[in-house]
Amino acid sequence: MKGRKTLVSTDFNIPEGLEASRFRLRMLTVHDLIKDFDAVMTSSEHLQESFSVITGSNWPEGLTLEDNLIDLGWHQREFTLCYSFAYTVVSLSEGQCLGCVYIDPSPKTGYDAMVTMWVRASELESGLDAKLYDSVKTWIRARWPFERPAYPVREIPLERWFTLPDHC
Repeated sequence: MKGRKTLVSTDFNIPEGLEASRFRLRMLTVHDLIKDFDAVMTSSEHLQESFSVITGSNWPEGLTLEDNLIDLGWHQREFTLCYSFAYTVVSLSEGQCLGCVYIDPSPKTGYDAMVTMWVRASELESGLDAKLYDSVKTWIRARWPFERPAYPVREIPLERWFTLPDHC
Protein backbone atom coordinates (compact mmCIF):
# COMPACT_ATOMS: atom_id res chain seq x y z
CA MET A 1 0.00 0.00 0.00
CA LYS A 2 3.06 2.20 0.21
CA GLY A 3 2.87 5.08 -2.23
CA ARG A 4 -0.85 4.70 -2.83
CA LYS A 5 -2.68 7.99 -3.12
CA THR A 6 -5.45 8.83 -0.66
CA LEU A 7 -8.86 9.77 -2.01
CA VAL A 8 -9.07 12.89 0.17
CA SER A 9 -6.41 15.13 1.70
CA THR A 10 -5.10 14.25 5.15
CA ASP A 11 -6.61 17.40 6.63
CA PHE A 12 -10.12 16.60 5.36
CA ASN A 13 -12.60 15.84 8.14
CA ILE A 14 -14.21 12.59 6.96
CA PRO A 15 -17.95 12.56 7.64
CA GLU A 16 -18.90 9.96 10.23
CA GLY A 17 -22.11 9.31 8.40
CA LEU A 18 -25.51 10.57 7.47
CA GLU A 19 -28.88 10.21 9.15
CA ALA A 20 -32.11 10.42 7.18
CA SER A 21 -35.72 9.73 8.06
CA ARG A 22 -35.52 6.00 7.18
CA PHE A 23 -31.85 5.07 7.51
CA ARG A 24 -28.41 5.87 8.83
CA LEU A 25 -25.04 5.66 7.08
CA ARG A 26 -21.94 4.87 9.10
CA MET A 27 -18.59 3.25 8.46
CA LEU A 28 -18.87 -0.40 7.43
CA THR A 29 -16.83 -2.55 9.82
CA VAL A 30 -16.20 -6.21 10.59
CA HIS A 31 -18.78 -5.88 13.37
CA ASP A 32 -21.46 -5.63 10.65
CA LEU A 33 -20.62 -9.11 9.33
CA ILE A 34 -23.84 -10.99 10.08
CA LYS A 35 -26.26 -8.21 9.12
CA ASP A 36 -24.28 -7.33 5.98
CA PHE A 37 -24.04 -10.98 4.91
CA ASP A 38 -27.80 -11.37 5.36
CA ALA A 39 -28.49 -8.28 3.23
CA VAL A 40 -26.10 -9.43 0.51
CA MET A 41 -27.23 -13.03 0.33
CA THR A 42 -30.96 -12.29 0.41
CA SER A 43 -30.36 -9.82 -2.44
CA SER A 44 -27.89 -11.87 -4.49
CA GLU A 45 -29.86 -11.96 -7.75
CA HIS A 46 -30.74 -8.25 -7.50
CA LEU A 47 -27.08 -7.34 -6.84
CA GLN A 48 -25.84 -9.37 -9.81
CA GLU A 49 -28.35 -7.68 -12.11
CA SER A 50 -27.67 -4.15 -10.88
CA PHE A 51 -24.71 -3.31 -8.67
CA SER A 52 -22.22 -5.93 -9.87
CA VAL A 53 -22.54 -4.96 -13.54
CA ILE A 54 -20.61 -1.75 -12.80
CA THR A 55 -17.47 -3.80 -12.13
CA GLY A 56 -18.33 -6.58 -14.55
CA SER A 57 -18.28 -9.13 -11.73
CA ASN A 58 -20.73 -11.82 -10.64
CA TRP A 59 -20.49 -10.80 -6.97
CA PRO A 60 -21.83 -12.11 -4.61
CA GLU A 61 -21.91 -15.50 -6.32
CA GLY A 62 -20.10 -18.04 -4.15
CA LEU A 63 -19.57 -15.56 -1.31
CA THR A 64 -19.02 -17.26 2.03
CA LEU A 65 -19.28 -15.75 5.49
CA GLU A 66 -15.48 -15.90 5.74
CA ASP A 67 -15.09 -14.14 2.36
CA ASN A 68 -17.45 -11.44 3.56
CA LEU A 69 -15.45 -10.99 6.77
CA ILE A 70 -12.31 -10.48 4.69
CA ASP A 71 -14.12 -7.99 2.44
CA LEU A 72 -15.42 -6.02 5.43
CA GLY A 73 -11.97 -5.96 7.00
CA TRP A 74 -10.54 -4.65 3.75
CA HIS A 75 -13.22 -1.94 3.49
CA GLN A 76 -12.63 -0.94 7.10
CA ARG A 77 -8.86 -0.67 6.61
CA GLU A 78 -9.18 1.30 3.37
CA PHE A 79 -11.52 3.70 5.18
CA THR A 80 -9.01 4.30 7.98
CA LEU A 81 -6.25 4.90 5.42
CA CYS A 82 -8.49 7.27 3.37
CA TYR A 83 -8.12 5.18 0.19
CA SER A 84 -11.86 4.57 -0.17
CA PHE A 85 -14.92 4.79 2.03
CA ALA A 86 -17.55 2.11 2.56
CA TYR A 87 -20.63 2.99 4.56
CA THR A 88 -23.27 0.55 5.70
CA VAL A 89 -26.88 1.65 5.32
CA VAL A 90 -28.72 0.56 8.44
CA SER A 91 -32.19 1.00 9.84
CA LEU A 92 -32.41 3.72 12.48
CA SER A 93 -32.61 1.03 15.16
CA GLU A 94 -29.44 -0.56 13.71
CA GLY A 95 -31.37 -3.83 13.63
CA GLN A 96 -30.99 -4.43 9.92
CA CYS A 97 -28.50 -3.69 7.17
CA LEU A 98 -30.41 -2.07 4.32
CA GLY A 99 -27.52 -1.73 1.86
CA CYS A 100 -24.15 -0.06 1.32
CA VAL A 101 -22.60 3.07 -0.16
CA TYR A 102 -19.08 3.05 -1.59
CA ILE A 103 -16.94 6.10 -2.35
CA ASP A 104 -13.92 5.03 -4.38
CA PRO A 105 -11.31 6.66 -6.58
CA SER A 106 -12.73 6.88 -10.07
CA PRO A 107 -11.10 4.57 -12.57
CA LYS A 108 -12.22 6.94 -15.33
CA THR A 109 -10.58 10.14 -16.52
CA GLY A 110 -12.52 13.30 -15.71
CA TYR A 111 -13.99 12.10 -12.42
CA ASP A 112 -12.37 12.42 -9.01
CA ALA A 113 -14.54 9.84 -7.24
CA MET A 114 -16.94 7.04 -8.08
CA VAL A 115 -20.01 6.68 -5.87
CA THR A 116 -21.95 3.43 -5.98
CA MET A 117 -24.65 2.05 -3.72
CA TRP A 118 -27.19 -0.69 -3.34
CA VAL A 119 -30.18 -1.52 -1.16
CA ARG A 120 -31.42 -4.96 -0.22
CA ALA A 121 -33.98 -6.43 -2.61
CA SER A 122 -36.74 -6.40 0.01
CA GLU A 123 -36.51 -2.57 0.15
CA LEU A 124 -36.86 -1.91 -3.59
CA GLU A 125 -40.64 -1.50 -3.58
CA SER A 126 -40.50 0.87 -0.61
CA GLY A 127 -38.61 3.49 -2.65
CA LEU A 128 -35.53 3.28 -0.43
CA ASP A 129 -33.17 3.11 -3.40
CA ALA A 130 -34.29 6.48 -4.78
CA LYS A 131 -34.31 8.04 -1.30
CA LEU A 132 -30.80 6.75 -0.61
CA TYR A 133 -29.48 8.04 -3.94
CA ASP A 134 -30.99 11.51 -3.44
CA SER A 135 -29.69 11.72 0.13
CA VAL A 136 -26.20 10.53 -0.76
CA LYS A 137 -25.92 12.86 -3.74
CA THR A 138 -26.85 15.84 -1.56
CA TRP A 139 -24.46 14.67 1.19
CA ILE A 140 -21.57 14.22 -1.25
CA ARG A 141 -22.13 17.70 -2.68
CA ALA A 142 -22.37 19.32 0.78
CA ARG A 143 -19.77 17.43 2.80
CA TRP A 144 -17.16 15.95 0.49
CA PRO A 145 -14.38 17.74 -1.46
CA PHE A 146 -15.08 16.16 -4.85
CA GLU A 147 -15.44 18.40 -7.86
CA ARG A 148 -16.77 15.75 -10.21
CA PRO A 149 -18.06 12.56 -8.62
CA ALA A 150 -19.30 9.86 -10.97
CA TYR A 151 -22.49 7.91 -10.35
CA PRO A 152 -22.24 5.03 -12.85
CA VAL A 153 -25.58 3.60 -13.98
CA ARG A 154 -27.52 6.28 -12.10
CA GLU A 155 -26.20 9.28 -14.07
CA ILE A 156 -23.88 7.71 -16.61
CA PRO A 157 -25.31 4.84 -18.64
CA LEU A 158 -23.30 1.68 -18.22
CA GLU A 159 -22.49 1.43 -21.93
CA ARG A 160 -21.02 4.96 -21.82
CA TRP A 161 -19.19 4.33 -18.53
CA PHE A 162 -17.31 1.39 -20.04
CA THR A 163 -16.22 3.47 -23.04
CA LEU A 164 -14.80 6.35 -20.98
CA PRO A 165 -10.99 6.44 -20.88
CA ASP A 166 -9.35 4.91 -17.84
CA HIS A 167 -6.87 6.79 -15.68
CA CYS A 168 -3.33 6.04 -16.75
